[in-house]
Amino acid sequence: LEVDALGLDALDRRYLSMIARNFGGGPVGIETIAAGLSEPRDAIEDIIEPYLIQQGFIQRTPRGRVLTANAWRHLGLDPPKDIAQQQISLFQEE
Repeated sequence: LEVDALGLDALDRRYLSMIARNFGGGPVGIETIAAGLSEPRDAIEDIIEPYLIQQGFIQRTPRGRVLTANAWRHLGLDPPKDIAQQQISLFQEE
């Protein structure tokens, strides 16, 4: 297995890359992700996503999965400005 410094294997990186490149970082539904990766939904929810959530690479939202700024950085891509700004505002006091 090709595991990188953060513990992601090739399938983890394919998952993140597909959401970034094909869906602009999300949100995207689990069925669409499963079809895009040619993997069963259960495998994605039970094997791939828990580690990605734990490491702060994705968030599950009511509208679907969304990449975090950490995921964009790990992929070496710039996040869309609206996503980066939303995540910054989460940590600012009002």
